Amino acid sequence: MALIVDTGPLYAAMDRKDRAHKACATLLEESVEPLVVPSAVVVELDWLAASRLGPQAFDLFLESVVEGAVIVEDLVAEDYRRVRELCMRYADLPLGYVDATVVAVAERLGEKRIATLDRRHFGIVKPRHVRSFQLLPASHCS
Repeated sequence: MALIVDTGPLYAAMDRKDRAHKACATLLEESVEPLVVPSAVVVELDWLAASRLGPQAFDLFLESVVEGAVIVEDLVAEDYRRVRELCMRYADLPLGYVDATVVAVAERLGEKRIATLDRRHFGIVKPRHVRSFQLLPASHCS
């Protein structure tokens, strides 16, 4: 069992000024299951952290990957097929590539829990393997 992690909680945990900082930092620090981050999330996190917090924040994230505290999950061919389906099906949201990769990876790994601050998108998407995703943290201030 793993916790699939979207960009929002990772960024909020880095930024002490973010309203969801405490909830997200606690969730990630206290998680007993492995933290799995789809590779597309890493790129988005780099952009956000570099543009708002500077390079040191993202370097700490990379250190957690190197140390094994975070697992980066690369996409496979079936994920790209599913991403295309999701982006087309939810084009009216729009769901977007990064969020679609989070869904695809969660489905492939059979995980029902996603750490995200994006209740709008992930609350609407219907996964293939479960009725709905369990979104964490359960409450936050953003």
